[in-house]
Amino acid sequence: MVREKETHESKKEDRKDIHLPSYLALYESGELHQRAAALWDRLQSCTICPRRCNKNRIAGKVGVCRTGAELLVSSYGPHFGEESPLVGINGSGTIFFTNCNLWCLFCQNYEISHLRHGNPISTNHLATIMLHLQEIGCHNINLVTPTHVIPHIVKGLIPAIEKGLHIPLVYNTSGYDSVETLKMLDGAVDIYMPDIKYSDNNNSKRYSGVKDYWTYVQPAIVEMHRQVGDLRTDEDGIARHGLLIRHLVLPNHVSGSEKVLEFIAKEISLTSYVNIMNQYRPAFKALTLPGINRSISSEEFGEVLTYARRCGLTRGFEETS
Repeated sequence: MVREKETHESKKEDRKDIHLPSYLALYESGELHQRAAALWDRLQSCTICPRRCNKNRIAGKVGVCRTGAELLVSSYGPHFGEESPLVGINGSGTIFFTNCNLWCLFCQNYEISHLRHGNPISTNHLATIMLHLQEIGCHNINLVTPTHVIPHIVKGLIPAIEKGLHIPLVYNTSGYDSVETLKMLDGAVDIYMPDIKYSDNNNSKRYSGVKDYWTYVQPAIVEMHRQVGDLRTDEDGIARHGLLIRHLVLPNHVSGSEKVLEFIAKEISLTSYVNIMNQYRPAFKALTLPGINRSISSEEFGEVLTYARRCGLTRGFEETS
């Protein structure tokens, strides 16, 4: 009976844990304030992402992401096109940040990432947006393209918590992240949702303007998984904590899908939630680029799904394919 009680109590504790965003404990300890200050200081010679542009963004200097001290937001609201564990009934509370630290020539959101469509807001306004998304019933705060504005996000998270924020924070990233910076987010982020775009640095240079994407995305994903583990959902199937990986299949094997899937299976977890996506359409400058100037074929997508199963992966893509 004692063993059964302990198991029952353990399950109750697990369920309680995934219902409480991890950032609450970080705030209560005072650590979140320290992290916010340290991240903001790093903007004086920016090393937030692997680009390490070393620009004084606080003084208005900009590097590849073209973002100084000012925070730009393109749009926000409930999103129903994300993965089902994020969407639930009321949608994922997305906040689209302007600019990006990549230069993907096939970017689906190029108006935001390349053409800089967006409006400047304060970090207090960011907190207000988070609270609004929670108030209208969104299941999470989904930070889209957050890498270059991590200091602003953490700074804005503090007043949001003080005014009652209590839903999970989703870090929705291209995957080109610095492990050093990700460690500063340990305990602040509940759900990591990275892309793994390529397993070939030559292709990342050709199509996303970065020569070392595969070099950096691997340790970044390992660090994310170390922090949050596999994706966990509550009794209603809503994601509360963990890692959700996205992989967009590109035509002509440009994304190097087999190597990506092998990495996930061998280095992350066989129970990783992996959304293998087939919706690639040539956008922005892709129509003029040999190799990615067409949609993927059903045969190409089918080959990737088959290989994923061969690697022992089943979660995520089986639910949507």
